[in-house]
Amino acid sequence: MDFELGEEQRAFQALARTFAREEMMPFARAWDEDEVFPVETLRKAAALGFAAIYVRDDVGGAGLSRLDAAVIFEELAQGCTSTAAYISIHNMVAWMVDTYGSAEQRKYVPKLCSMEHLGSYCLTEPDAGSDAAGLKTRARRDGDHYVLDGSKAFISGGGTSDLYLVMARTGESGPHGISCFMVENGTAGLGFGAPEKKLGWKSQPTAMVLLDNCRVPAANRLGAEGSGFKIAMAGLDGGRLNIAACSLGGAQFCLDRTLAYMKERRQFGARLADFQALHFRVAEYATEIEAARLLLWRAAAALSNGEPAATRLAAMAKRLATDTGFEVVNGCLQLHGGYGYLRDHPIERVLRDVRVHQILEGTNEVMRLIISRDMLGN
Repeated sequence: MDFELGEEQRAFQALARTFAREEMMPFARAWDEDEVFPVETLRKAAALGFAAIYVRDDVGGAGLSRLDAAVIFEELAQGCTSTAAYISIHNMVAWMVDTYGSAEQRKYVPKLCSMEHLGSYCLTEPDAGSDAAGLKTRARRDGDHYVLDGSKAFISGGGTSDLYLVMARTGESGPHGISCFMVENGTAGLGFGAPEKKLGWKSQPTAMVLLDNCRVPAANRLGAEGSGFKIAMAGLDGGRLNIAACSLGGAQFCLDRTLAYMKERRQFGARLADFQALHFRVAEYATEIEAARLLLWRAAAALSNGEPAATRLAAMAKRLATDTGFEVVNGCLQLHGGYGYLRDHPIERVLRDVRVHQILEGTNEVMRLIISRDMLGN
């Protein structure tokens, strides 16, 4: 296995790094404090191919691999972790429509690639979070339409996005009775809750998606009836890798800043960089980031290659990288002392942004279930 990135990979890594530092990093604090959804910046990212990284190129996607995506998202997250995470979710939506959509349905993809249209993924419900297969939103066939009733919770882009991929029950209880629907903003019966007030992720709107006698054309069902849960889980495999990369990007950003701070800050007549105990801490952080990154890259390669273990490896990478990301950022805040707690420094913002990564795309407790069940054959 080659652990070195290729020349092309290094080129788009550099492109993502430059974009993050010039178009995201200078504005991340204002986006966070003012709760601004930077749509124009998102569209600039899309112009570079970052809105449809692993979508096929015949509809405007970049046609890259999951490893390529991991490299890109780690760089984007160093500019603004919250905004990079929304781009991750949008990529998941674009890929699902591109992969499972008919030739007619793929007409939606070019506008997702350019981010002229924004996408949201709607699986979680108020009473079905970790138990996603227990969702209650229903879709009843009525001639050439389905009528959807129910609600979705914690939806990134809720109230702002143009296309919502909604998982709804068309049949029996459990995962085999779920189907996937493309619901366009403006559809009668589609509504939204008030914007959620969150600890972090403030540069992207989050709201409930409400479906009340929402009539969706049958032509907007993605895949066959009953295949929605399988489609949703396939999307999540990639989403977990992207969120893992965003966590590592946030952690690397904070560690780099902490190393610079330690060389400047003096206490007890010496620089922080001169205390051996602190040497050990940053050495541990760097090692943990590197280990998580290697597992992420291994999982990304497995998903691109269609390996049977891809889902388990994606869960492993997501669990390790998001736990590592939060612990490293939290440790970096501690090394900054009181300054790390102030908004004048970005560490506290990144801490708030990466915390939710241990919850979304499946909690890390659920990741442990996925891993153990695969190991035990359950």
